[in-house]
Amino acid sequence: MNGAGWIDPLVSLLPGIDGFAWPALLLALPLPWLARWLLPPRRGTGAALAVPFGARLARVQGGTAVATRGGHAPWLAWCAWVLLCVAAARPQILGEAVQPPQAGRELMLALDLSGSMSEPDMQLGGRPVDRLTAAKAVLADFLDRRAGDRVGLLVFGRRAYVLTPLTLDRETVRQQLVDSVVGLAGQETAIGDAIGLAVKRLRGGADGSATDPDQPRVLVLLTDGVNTAGLLDPLKAAELAADAGVRVHTIAFGGEGSLSLFGFQLPMPGAGDEIDEDTLRGIAEATGGRFFRARDTAELAGIYAEIDRLEPVERPGEAVRPRIERYAWPLGGALALALLAFAWARRRRA
Repeated sequence: MNGAGWIDPLVSLLPGIDGFAWPALLLALPLPWLARWLLPPRRGTGAALAVPFGARLARVQGGTAVATRGGHAPWLAWCAWVLLCVAAARPQILGEAVQPPQAGRELMLALDLSGSMSEPDMQLGGRPVDRLTAAKAVLADFLDRRAGDRVGLLVFGRRAYVLTPLTLDRETVRQQLVDSVVGLAGQETAIGDAIGLAVKRLRGGADGSATDPDQPRVLVLLTDGVNTAGLLDPLKAAELAADAGVRVHTIAFGGEGSLSLFGFQLPMPGAGDEIDEDTLRGIAEATGGRFFRARDTAELAGIYAEIDRLEPVERPGEAVRPRIERYAWPLGGALALALLAFAWARRRRA
């Protein structure tokens, strides 16, 4: 922290100071003394009057000058200069040791926005809501617990799109989640393309943002349907994910469906069977992940809590001691001494 071994003796003389950020600036300490002794004295350039008693007058002036110079207390200016040099070198102290968290995961969230996500067969706060609204509420709570992770958001319908690349800014991810609506990516469901795009971004996306190869990479995919669109077969996409070291947790979300009749929601038995649970289970098994089935909001919240437990967020990082600046104290002292020296000189002249 000191930057040079020669400064250690000086640091030991300053109580409460652990070092300097710019110790080389302390080399300026002897500059006023060097200037005083090495530079030639200033000579007057005004007109002079030759008198026969010039030598005696010079002796009188010399004696007066010596007396006056001693009365201006130059030691105040010297002390101010020393403090100014110390402030310029930026004295610092070490704060208490802290252990910052390290990111536990590279986590991508994939959310189905196909037309079936508008099915109003969920309950949230005692009122009926559609599947997407319920999923958003649970995902928002999940994001609150992922401090330390780099999280990205991907949505898919007929096509798959990345709304938020991997980032530590969870507030941006949450805002993009709020703005997502059914049909934004099309009315169909491209599960395979969603997995393929997520793997590409977790490996190092087209935007040039590389992921940390030492960090676990996880995809959490939520859907309420079957693969009806896209170019990539879901199980083939799962193989690509496994080769890239991406673990995929799949969530089949949806109730039994409902039919709106005169303002009432009537259940439709068999509507929930449209979810391709076998394919989602195969994707999870091929990548070392888990398959989950959620039929209501409470089950979905429990699933994300379980994923939160399976994928720990943070581990303690290397302990560090922050550097705290203390230049303000010597700088204030230098200013006070300079003002005192100026006031002293004016008082002597008065």
